[in-house]
Amino acid sequence: MSEPQHDQVRSRNEPFVERVATRMWCEQASDDNPYIATHALCHGYDLFELMEKRSFVDVFYLLFRGELPTKAEAQLLQALMIALINPGPRHPATRAAMNVGVGKTDPVHILPIASAILGGDFQGGGEIESAMRFLRKQQKTDPLVFAESFIQENNQSNAADTGSVFPGFGSYYGGVNVFAKNIAAQLQQLEGAGAALHWGCQLVEQLEPRGVGWLATGIAAAVFADLGFQPRAGGSLFQLLGAPGLVAHGLELANKPITAMPFIGDENYVIER
Repeated sequence: MSEPQHDQVRSRNEPFVERVATRMWCEQASDDNPYIATHALCHGYDLFELMEKRSFVDVFYLLFRGELPTKAEAQLLQALMIALINPGPRHPATRAAMNVGVGKTDPVHILPIASAILGGDFQGGGEIESAMRFLRKQQKTDPLVFAESFIQENNQSNAADTGSVFPGFGSYYGGVNVFAKNIAAQLQQLEGAGAALHWGCQLVEQLEPRGVGWLATGIAAAVFADLGFQPRAGGSLFQLLGAPGLVAHGLELANKPITAMPFIGDENYVIER
């Protein structure tokens, strides 16, 4: 029997840093114990001063962007955070959170399990990066021209039958997501609304008769792009914003019996022999 062939193992001989470095957070060590911090700076701002003078939204923005937001930027981000605070009981991630709770799994596992679903490509963070890049690229194009081109290319089919036709936009269970449409309309009225959000709203005005509208992922992507967040961060931010609702739904069912969730009846099972 011949010996299995393996690639020769070679040392990469790469120099590694002696300590990890971060520009976003600095801790001042205690004089008598270097493992205990007495102060912390977030991008140069004293945390105690931020606690006293700034809102959670301000510090959230600071943490990821490296600078404090303007009043208009903070207002826009706060409105989006409220809009996305709960994916809702129809969302697969919420159903996962409910199952974790009612199944008597340790409550600390509700969020990581449900967040994994919220990070998926279907109605989740997996679509945010591509949606942000799509909006950044296409917002320089006249939305009317883009819509006309799309309609001509799809003249023989109903776009509502195809789900997500381009990142962040499409049909929602066969129709336009009215809830998402109303959220986008309210966000668009804010001073901080930027080019990506306005472009998307103009686009869906042309495509709604074809069954194409805003998806929640598209709205999040547009606001993230307008606020200057990097596309690579978009999916994680989407998960963070939906986390409170996931945990709340899971905890709501954590003290209920398993019969609080529906169970498929025996007549719906097929036993193959």
